[in-house]
Amino acid sequence: MIGDVEKMVAVGLVWGATNAIMRRGALLWDQALKSTSTPPQQSHLHKILASLKNWLTLLSIWQYTVPFFINLSASVTFFAILSHTPISLTVPVTNATTFAATAVFGMLLGEETRVGHALFGTGLIVLGVWLCIMK
Repeated sequence: MIGDVEKMVAVGLVWGATNAIMRRGALLWDQALKSTSTPPQQSHLHKILASLKNWLTLLSIWQYTVPFFINLSASVTFFAILSHTPISLTVPVTNATTFAATAVFGMLLGEETRVGHALFGTGLIVLGVWLCIMK
């Protein structure tokens, strides 16, 4: 079980890190969308094609795509762990680690955040994960 807990924490760390990095890629995508103009009146087909084009544009931004695929790889690992561990332990540990890692990696990447609140919340998350593991 201890080896599984380490895997759960590792998945949470990967998810948290890639969430923060994908946010940067999504901001680049948002800037690219704002720089293009779209006609105000469109048919349903044009709206669908425009959405598909926007999605492909997002996937063409490597700052989003690379962490996205790493994130998906961690999801596969999560489901493999979930197949042989209790859901009542796997989900809280992995999700709590993800929340904490997203906050920490966001701060490391220079996102504006309330450092005191983020560190306090992260400390509470670590305490909660420890309580789940020690059960």
